[in-house]
Amino acid sequence: MESCPLTGPFFLAAEGLLGTRTSMFGKINNAQGENIDYTFHPGNPESKKIVVIGHGVTGNKDRPFVVALAEGLAAAGFNALRFSFSGNGDSDGQFVDCTISKEVSDLGAVLDVLKDYEICFVGHSMGGAVGVICASEDDRIKCLISLAGMVNTKKFAETEFGMEEPDKGCMWEEESCPLSSAFMNDLRDIDSVASRGAQINVPWLLVHGSEDDVVPIGDSREILAAAGENAELNELPGANHVFAGEHTAPMVSTVIDWLNKHFR
Repeated sequence: MESCPLTGPFFLAAEGLLGTRTSMFGKINNAQGENIDYTFHPGNPESKKIVVIGHGVTGNKDRPFVVALAEGLAAAGFNALRFSFSGNGDSDGQFVDCTISKEVSDLGAVLDVLKDYEICFVGHSMGGAVGVICASEDDRIKCLISLAGMVNTKKFAETEFGMEEPDKGCMWEEESCPLSSAFMNDLRDIDSVASRGAQINVPWLLVHGSEDDVVPIGDSREILAAAGENAELNELPGANHVFAGEHTAPMVSTVIDWLNKHFR
């Protein structure tokens, strides 16, 4: 896991001066009764707007760039909540049960708890596909942000894990991340979320690094072409899939600048 140095407006949040809360909304349970682990970053107690952040494959809410984004948002006056999908991080559940379809349901459980808030969802990688599916069906999402968002799910499954045997192999040689047939079948069945781009009717920002070797930048370009005028793509030169190192701050700034225009 790569470190993400925090600079500029993110320094106060990184030093803990803004504060975080792990039980602001009580327990969040998904449809299976599994507890969803989350951290809330208060940015503006007077606001009923909140930015919810979901991670990608093999990730969790505590990945450095996810934490940096949440802290940066709070420092800029936006309430933020980062959470781990079931089976990931400290959330209940088994990793072998993780699929996009189940994570769509997990996000729905988070939205249920935030019923008094206007919500912007930020999804990274596979979480980006989750966000597209949810935003195309659920009008509780008022703004959408895709960070290195996965679009062609079947192609991703075959490119990254096609040489592994499901239920015996693992993802990227990580023994803690077993590759399940449920995961592979779900990605193949979904195939692509590109056609859903035209169904996103809320302000939508796509951010993608030019050096992403996990989800190619072409995925964002493809779904942007299918989307309406409410969508825009910001390509970050030199950034990889997790916006590591010097690319974390530009990603955070890009998101905050856009939210200042569309979610204040």
